[in-house]
Amino acid sequence: MKKNVEIYCINTNNRKQYPMGTSLLELFKDQKIPEEPRPLCARVNNENKELNFLLFKPKQVEFETFKDVFGHRTYVHSLSFVLYKAIKDIFPDAYLRIEHPVSNGYFCHIKGLGRPLTTEVITLIHERMKELVKLDIPFVRHEDETEKVLELFRRQGLNDKVKLLESTGRVYSAYYTLQECVNYFYGSLVPSTGYLELFNLVPYYEGVLLQLPDRQKPKKLKKVHQSDKLMRIFRENADWNEIMGLTNIGDLNVACQQNEAMELIKVSEAFQEKRVAAIADQIAEKNGVRIVLVAGPSSSGKTTFSKRLSLQLKVAGLRPRNISMDNYFVERSKTPLDKEGKYDFESLYALDLELFNTHLLALLNGEEVELPEFSFADGRAYYNGHKMKMDAKDILVIEGIHALNPELTTSIASDLKFGVYVSALTTISIDDHNWIPTSDNRLLRRIVRDYNYRGYSAKDTISRWESVRKGENKWIYPYQENADAMFNSALLFELAVLRNYAEPILREVRQDSTEFAEARRLLHFLSYFNAIKGEEIPPTSLLREFLGGSSFSY
Repeated sequence: MKKNVEIYCINTNNRKQYPMGTSLLELFKDQKIPEEPRPLCARVNNENKELNFLLFKPKQVEFETFKDVFGHRTYVHSLSFVLYKAIKDIFPDAYLRIEHPVSNGYFCHIKGLGRPLTTEVITLIHERMKELVKLDIPFVRHEDETEKVLELFRRQGLNDKVKLLESTGRVYSAYYTLQECVNYFYGSLVPSTGYLELFNLVPYYEGVLLQLPDRQKPKKLKKVHQSDKLMRIFRENADWNEIMGLTNIGDLNVACQQNEAMELIKVSEAFQEKRVAAIADQIAEKNGVRIVLVAGPSSSGKTTFSKRLSLQLKVAGLRPRNISMDNYFVERSKTPLDKEGKYDFESLYALDLELFNTHLLALLNGEEVELPEFSFADGRAYYNGHKMKMDAKDILVIEGIHALNPELTTSIASDLKFGVYVSALTTISIDDHNWIPTSDNRLLRRIVRDYNYRGYSAKDTISRWESVRKGENKWIYPYQENADAMFNSALLFELAVLRNYAEPILREVRQDSTEFAEARRLLHFLSYFNAIKGEEIPPTSLLREFLGGSSFSY
């Protein structure tokens, strides 16, 4: 007779005894939780688990749907496997690389088809994907000695995964099967293909875009929008990675094991500085520009970029002057509130737009202006005699999350402005089918900086991150294509450096907090990198904004 274990289901606030070995899927059905929206995975003692996970000890369980972060990731990973199998079913010699999220989908390269990637070919793959979903085939997880898994991957031609596993030195490794098809995705998968009801596959640039449902409206696909400038900067960096022979973590690990890390740091920093200089030249060559507006999401490195750009503008014969947008907040009593009744400091209307534009116009007209200094403690601005006046060679450099929003500078003629969008567009991948979200790069930067310089724990930073992302979706991303230039602040080697700094901070997150699941996920992700010591990072590096030791003042 099987022994029972007590399971507490958070979704129903119910405690109940279950036989040892009960699966999460069986638990869900017994708890009679509404099937709309359908659960895709669960947090078990605040760790992300698949619905096939078996319960042998007392646990606390919370099911997650597509609307939840881990549920959404589970759907994407599972659908990626279906895409891979559909391609292999029709074109056995084809090669798939899932590169990065863009335009409300995931951009993918498909090569080795033996024919052009036409609309007809894409339709064939899409139809096969729909057939696989209709068949409701189970995803099966296996675990075996790494040497046996490596041999299996070699037979399947998954050399990217072979290189990754060989470079990490694990004794046992996991993999998945979908019928005879083998692969691995670094996160949970749904129990079977039948869970993946909504998706689309459409032509996009030289590849395809895998479309997903809207997280807030899971019954509708997110609308594709063109992101020409963002795609160009992604391609530029991805092409450079290919030239360097470093497209995946396995490639980076091998380079580190061959003592090439220091050379990689120098080349990456030089590549980035060349891009900063090119943007400065572009500004200098565009006659009449008086204001440079630098925007980007949290922890994108806007501040250090602005400082390095200012140096390059000086090289180009201009005199950059800086105005902090943070000094133009409205008084606390006039700050807009969010849906929860809290102060919404990320709103454009938290800024005194009228005063900001009045000061910009006065400066451009050669008038002297006394600039405000805002006190967040008091919730008001003070005037302490900080005055500014511009002449013909002066150019304003202003950075902030709203910099590319046209409503910020409505009084300024467009030919006087030059916009730059900065973000950490991570172009290295875990392997060919597992991308690294750009938001993970920024979150790790922010965790390290918040812990060392702002007194926040990893738990604090993770708990705020979803709210930060919502603000970015509302106030930053809709305007990114307004930029005249885009700058990728991600460094090829940086996640291997961040591992040393982030791991001890993430390990402080306690299991009894909901943030534990995200901390564990990030620790698992970082474990794939061979760590690189940060001592060789130059003091002008953008990464120093987060690690400390910068030669710039902040």
